[in-house]
Amino acid sequence: MKVLYAIQGTGNGHLSRAEDIVPYLQKRCDVDILVSGTQSQLTPSFQIDYQLRGMSFMASKKGKVALLKTAVNTNIFTFFKEITQFPAKQYDLIISDFEPISAWSAKYHGVKSVELSHQAAVAHPNAPKPLEKHRVGSAILGNYCPSHRKYGFHFESYAPSIFTPVIREKIRELNPENLGHYTVYLPAYHDDYIIQTLMHFPVEWQIFSKYAQSRYRVNNVWVNPIDSKQFTESLRTSEGVLCGAGFELPAEALFLGKKLMVIPMMGQYEQLCNAESLRNLGVVVLDKLCLLQRRTISSWILNIKRIEVYYPNRTENIIDTIFNDLNPSQQGISSPQLSDLVGI
Repeated sequence: MKVLYAIQGTGNGHLSRAEDIVPYLQKRCDVDILVSGTQSQLTPSFQIDYQLRGMSFMASKKGKVALLKTAVNTNIFTFFKEITQFPAKQYDLIISDFEPISAWSAKYHGVKSVELSHQAAVAHPNAPKPLEKHRVGSAILGNYCPSHRKYGFHFESYAPSIFTPVIREKIRELNPENLGHYTVYLPAYHDDYIIQTLMHFPVEWQIFSKYAQSRYRVNNVWVNPIDSKQFTESLRTSEGVLCGAGFELPAEALFLGKKLMVIPMMGQYEQLCNAESLRNLGVVVLDKLCLLQRRTISSWILNIKRIEVYYPNRTENIIDTIFNDLNPSQQGISSPQLSDLVGI
């Protein structure tokens, strides 16, 4: 069976999860890998067969989605050309981790497709949503990656098709310690802005930044270039983690028993939904990073409470579930309505 596994390259989370998923796919089938997007700082261990520009959402220096910057950065003609010209027909199945080129190409060429992503879980009607309506964000989340079937990952299993997070094997093997520092990953904010805020709190902060070219220190704040090994060690030995309301890093922090505080990117619907789910678990959520939040940040630093979660290693079972659901007798499957899949 010839399968394409397509990965969204906006940020590092999708590629991090793929490190554990790809080996199980390779055990089951002949698999090619596609990555689209231009904002990941990770170098995967597996071979990438297709690297496409795709679409990447850009952020301002203060943590807000920059729509104009996103529009300028996206060549819509190239985007549609990639969809129509991608050789989707050479695959029996396309599995997309919220990667739009492969998903729309599968729909365009009539190829069976599956979405296996965190976003599929976020869009599910059972998953937590912010009280304020975000019609545009909800529509994008539900229509960005069309597929015949949807399986998702979330902080809790809200439905049979929603699984708890894939925790990378290298994270599962760690021996967590507490050396007192706080690990920070806020790619939506510029370093200078983070430093000017966090330097007022008398603990050691270890920022990992896509902007930094070398390691440097400002008072009690260390700034480090993105380095997977150094970041993992900082995470392992941290007292707590301050990060965006993404998915992979918050899940890993919870799994390791670290204190967690998240800041959803303003205007990013998925992160607002994640924030609601994390808030339900007891995680501290900030609307934005600023000194007006001094009391909340200080209270979080002083709080010794940890949130207990149970995230078993079910990655191989999840892959088996997908292939068992899409057995050869279903070759004539018809595409269900989007509303049937995600409840929109």
